[in-house]
Amino acid sequence: MNYHAYATLRVSYEDGIARVTLDNPPVNVLNAALMADLRHLLTALRDEDSIHVIVFDSANPEFFVAHVDMLLVDMPDAFDEFAADLPDGVNVFQALGEMLRHQPQVTIVKLAGIARGGGAEFVTAADMAFAAIGRAGIGQIEALMGIVPGGGGTQYLAGRVGRNRALEVVLGADLYDAETAERYGWVNRAVPADELDDIVDRLACNIAALPEGVIAAAKRAIVPEDLAEGLLREHDAWASQVVRPAAEHLIRGGMAHGAQTREGERELESLLRGLAG
Repeated sequence: MNYHAYATLRVSYEDGIARVTLDNPPVNVLNAALMADLRHLLTALRDEDSIHVIVFDSANPEFFVAHVDMLLVDMPDAFDEFAADLPDGVNVFQALGEMLRHQPQVTIVKLAGIARGGGAEFVTAADMAFAAIGRAGIGQIEALMGIVPGGGGTQYLAGRVGRNRALEVVLGADLYDAETAERYGWVNRAVPADELDDIVDRLACNIAALPEGVIAAAKRAIVPEDLAEGLLREHDAWASQVVRPAAEHLIRGGMAHGAQTREGERELESLLRGLAG
């Protein structure tokens, strides 16, 4: 195993499982540093035959991944370093989701806090997600910033919850609790918060202990849907909105009123609705 020091991740390996804790204070925004670390980790593990399962959680009990870094409004070139090796037909945010969706290991998210925007897209791209009742929240907040999801969220959602509920999630731009997310099919299960670790760890250990070849065979049989055309449509929709004055106004206004601070992120939907009103 090639151990690597990550700036925004804590990674440990044991019994065929890579345990990855996201740690990008104060609220785990998906910025260039976190993006780089996740891409490097997934690439490094892709051909690592000794790792069978990857479990993601967060060092922050309130936030899994808040959303994509809103400071990008002033740093449009921040993700240019990733553009050189992008697969055809996807943007940098979609590329991360597609890496996760096509990872040979089984990927599991322990959702014990909030995941919005790019964070929700990451959760939905994983093979499985388990959400803590009373603590987890998930939502696509982009409409309140004058845009639409641009990191695969529209396509991943439609596959998970259906078109009608995907439109509800994207245009309603609310935060969904664990029980609702389970009922919609957005996450595998909503579980008591004090049982989340045990439930996910037991599943991860059971999968990691399967006979050789079983995981690969299952992933060959249950393949991710080909979303190439949909991802192109999504990118075009996102790109057409992000250049509009309303998006810049809402994103800058959100930052000025506390977005990406712990306090502001706790009620981010209300904060942004206040700016649009």
